[in-house]
Amino acid sequence: MSRTLQLRLAYNGERFSGWQIQPDQRTVQGVLSDAIQAICGETVIPKGSSRTDAGVHAADQVASFTTSSPFTPDIWRRALNAHLPKDVVVLRSSEVNPSFDPISETVTKRYRYRIHDGEVRPVLARPFVWQWNSRLNVSAMQEASFFLVGEHDFTSFENPSSPRASKVRKINDLTIQRRDGGESTPDSEIWIEIEGNGFLYNMVRIIAGTLLMVGASKRPETWVGDVLADRNRTSAGPTAPPQGLLLLQINLKPQTATVCNGSSP
Repeated sequence: MSRTLQLRLAYNGERFSGWQIQPDQRTVQGVLSDAIQAICGETVIPKGSSRTDAGVHAADQVASFTTSSPFTPDIWRRALNAHLPKDVVVLRSSEVNPSFDPISETVTKRYRYRIHDGEVRPVLARPFVWQWNSRLNVSAMQEASFFLVGEHDFTSFENPSSPRASKVRKINDLTIQRRDGGESTPDSEIWIEIEGNGFLYNMVRIIAGTLLMVGASKRPETWVGDVLADRNRTSAGPTAPPQGLLLLQINLKPQTATVCNGSSP
């Protein structure tokens, strides 16, 4: 008898070509599939809630797969962590209703983008930030971000190669604040956090690149509203590099059909 398991994963995306399996590429979905096969002998392609791009990190990716194995969720968690590479970890596991789908069950996603604009270069944080060589105006970035909150057509903030028909998405929350940069100088990082009901291809990274143009005094705050109205990718700022992006949290519909849970100690 088959069972469906839900996993909450974290990973360092530095050495991955994204989530989704690709020929001759190292992907998170691929190494997870390999680990499942090593444990129970089944060939399974796990589903993920978010298709993170190459180099993008995750603190809370949701995945699911169906198996005929009798192992409990916690045994699965421990076994997977024993077989997965060191840059991926299963944080929690639970048995869910067979109809569970991590994409359709997702209500909102929250991302964080980190920009380092301190005087001292971020040697230890380098794989997780976009280093900028001049001080950015956070207040201006905050003012500009107000244009993006709410439901809009985000065509200007999508990679034009995307096949998605609808470009309408809703941003529920967008916060920008200055934070300490760890080993370097105080207040040397800017964190952009965005939560919404869904995101277009490269949308968060293009938003980050556009807001940086305002923070660097290359564009006025009102320019972001014009970019949104133009519905043209060429109107927006650059696509920020992937290493600064973190999938911070996946919020699911209330799960009433969870059979049992397993979590890390």
